Amino acid sequence: MSLTFHWFLPTNGDSRHVVGGGHGTPATASGRDRPPTVGYLSQIARAAEDLGFEGALTPTGAWCEDAWLTTAMVSRHTERLKFLVAFRPGFVSPTLAAQMASTFQRQTGGRLLLNVVTGGESHEQRAYGDFLDKDARYRRTGEFLHIVRELWEGKAVDLEGEHLRVEDARLARVPDPVPEVYFGGSSPIAGEIAARHVDVYLTWGEPPARVAEKIAWIRGLAARQGRTLRFGIRLHVITRDTSEAAWAEADRLLAGFDPATVASVQAGLARSESEGQRRMLALHGGDRNGLEIHPNLWAGIGLVRGGAGTALVGSHTEVADRIKEYAALGIEEFVLSGYPHLEEAYWFGEGVLPRLAADGLWRHPAEERGACVQVPFAG
Repeated sequence: MSLTFHWFLPTNGDSRHVVGGGHGTPATASGRDRPPTVGYLSQIARAAEDLGFEGALTPTGAWCEDAWLTTAMVSRHTERLKFLVAFRPGFVSPTLAAQMASTFQRQTGGRLLLNVVTGGESHEQRAYGDFLDKDARYRRTGEFLHIVRELWEGKAVDLEGEHLRVEDARLARVPDPVPEVYFGGSSPIAGEIAARHVDVYLTWGEPPARVAEKIAWIRGLAARQGRTLRFGIRLHVITRDTSEAAWAEADRLLAGFDPATVASVQAGLARSESEGQRRMLALHGGDRNGLEIHPNLWAGIGLVRGGAGTALVGSHTEVADRIKEYAALGIEEFVLSGYPHLEEAYWFGEGVLPRLAADGLWRHPAEERGACVQVPFAG
């Protein structure tokens, strides 16, 4: 098995400190340290491409730049890297979204992946003019994905659903290849949508035992639909030549968390309707103590950041071992990030990926295409 690794484009700004926010909370002031310019984001994208990441996730929400526009511009500064574009189905018609994806594929040479985000914060959804409740949003997502997939197959679509209606919808040109659809969600209805419509189910970084439960749950739902999904996990990373150096960096980040900011972010996240966010909050309970919730799995990021709130922390060998632990459960794709994103990409790419390559668990994507690649080995 060859594992797949994606990096992250911080379109809410980057910093040597954790940039908080997300899930209905604004980005913290540290996001102004390195503004998310096309120039800086392209630096990160080029580094990720050279190091061997398959793609880069770009988030969505009122707290960051628009993912479609940003990745379209950054794509012109890269050659191979794919873009895992997060978008919310309720904000654009399914026919237009299918057309946008098709255009993106042609203009980038097939480098689009789609991360469907239903939206767990009603107050943020209402700011965009979406007044459905959470379960209704998921039902709409199911209709949306049904329409989009039919269009991508070159079919004409007529549908009068509970939330969406199209008549004689069709695309002049279908995408080639068809973009893979990534999706996450921990509520019962989210599992049903994933089982029916998506290619890759993503979970945030919980301890392995809880991740194993999620995988078994989704596998069972997909099997009832006659489908097989792949599984991915979203994590931050702090990896160094020694365990001591990595934990010292985690301690430095933690020391930069202003108590008032932690309290404000936690209060904002407590309003979230997202079951996944609730599970993230339960890992630390807003407490700075006991943040290593599994060997090398640190919940400190979640004190100031919504969404993915855990990080793999340790030496390159320890982080590689934790990745193997998740891979043994069935995780095939890892969507990673770290502060700052440019430097941390090199720590991981030069320190961890070569160790996984030596164990036969990873190959540089360019190497798989027949190119000669020199992958540096740290340590």
